[in-house]
Amino acid sequence: MQEDLKKISDFWKNTYSSKIRDYRSFKISDDFKIFASLFALGQSYLYIVNLHDLELEYVSESVEMFVSKKVKDLNIHDLLKTVLPEEIGSIDLKGKVISNFYTSFLDRDEALAYKNMFSYRMKDKNGQVRTMLYQAIPLSILENGMPEHVLCIQTDVCHLKVTSTNSVSFVHMNGGKSYFNVDISQGKFDPNACEGDKNLREIISDREKEIVIRFSRGLNAEQIATDLNLSPHTVKTHRRNVLQKSGCTNTTELVAKCLTSGIISPI
Repeated sequence: MQEDLKKISDFWKNTYSSKIRDYRSFKISDDFKIFASLFALGQSYLYIVNLHDLELEYVSESVEMFVSKKVKDLNIHDLLKTVLPEEIGSIDLKGKVISNFYTSFLDRDEALAYKNMFSYRMKDKNGQVRTMLYQAIPLSILENGMPEHVLCIQTDVCHLKVTSTNSVSFVHMNGGKSYFNVDISQGKFDPNACEGDKNLREIISDREKEIVIRFSRGLNAEQIATDLNLSPHTVKTHRRNVLQKSGCTNTTELVAKCLTSGIISPI
């Protein structure tokens, strides 16, 4: 496992660090800390990584819910080590797709408008396996288009009936073209290997969204029917229609896709 983790960090160093000549720290103001705290709600934590040397320039204290080290002693490798061994190959491919998206596909002027997100599983300091939603937002871009500082937000989504997926989404934060659930099997970004820019929220009805949200909370068809004053048959019909529209084979896959499409909140 250690060797596999080293391959991931070596890839990051070769892709990012080797191309960022000068070290510049990120200016972390009190206002930024207040802003950042709004994202670290519930079972979550966030950090800023400087891609010049992969150093953590800021870490929220809530990380101590997940790892045994104190914030002041923490480094990026400690966070990598929490990833389940069977997830490492997927994390490696996701990292390659993300780097290819920012360094080869996007124009420099667009880089700050996108966040990337995916789910994965980790084991916390108490040995509990958690499903996490990872979201990363570049905070600064160099002249050569290389991301320099990145804000990473990790949120426990175990309360949702979701597991890790072999895809990554790139969401335009200003309403531009987004790329949802991009296939990672080739290890590079392919705009044709995704669901395009049509968000699931534009495909499914308001009633279907209500039903998906309740499935994500662990309710069954009978419970949802009672909650929404519908028949169980109607709920199951809506579920079947949403699965067909989304291209999913089961409810767990559907919830994961809705999570990365913004229909379901991670909190």
